[in-house]
Amino acid sequence: MTIVLSDILPAGQAQALYQAACALPFEDGSKTAGRIAAAVKDNAQAADSGETGAVLETVRKALLAHPVFAAMAYPKQFARMIVSRTEGGGQYGDHVDNALIGGARADLSFTLFLTPPNTYAGGELVIADRVEDRAFKLDQGEAVLYPSDSLHRVAPVTDGARIVVVGWVTSRIRDPRQREILFDLWQAVNAAEAAGDRAQLNLLSRSRSNLLRMWAD
Repeated sequence: MTIVLSDILPAGQAQALYQAACALPFEDGSKTAGRIAAAVKDNAQAADSGETGAVLETVRKALLAHPVFAAMAYPKQFARMIVSRTEGGGQYGDHVDNALIGGARADLSFTLFLTPPNTYAGGELVIADRVEDRAFKLDQGEAVLYPSDSLHRVAPVTDGARIVVVGWVTSRIRDPRQREILFDLWQAVNAAEAAGDRAQLNLLSRSRSNLLRMWAD
């Protein structure tokens, strides 16, 4: 299940984070790609530094505070997060993310867009399924969250520069079908609460909690 997350960062904070990311030192992005993915990866990523860590920590805290991210991902930990920069025709061809990243299982991937979309050309995140390709080029401060086993690519950036934060999440719920069921129940709980239906709210909340007890690592 793929979902777009809005309102992760307020507009002012997203712009400030973008400016901070622009000032980071970048290096060859193929260093952290797997053997197969490295052959199709043409971008740069921010080098390890205190400034890079501060950008990533801001994103980490914002995601953990986002209710939809929490209900969709059930994050146990972030396997890794990087700041990526693509420009000058750079791209990232079709690939699947590594199953293990930084020694942790990668269940979900996300891309948080920092560059205003009207300032660069191309650079869409394209996620493929068996029916069609879906392209995402989101507003500043928005993110797309998707299963890490998805075949995906980044289209060539033909003008300007695309800066994003990319990350991988280890979920407390290993099975994606179980995560989707729990997300549906989370939505149903919210709807029952908004409707003031206490009996339905209690029933749905109990069912969701019991499934969490059964499935969570």
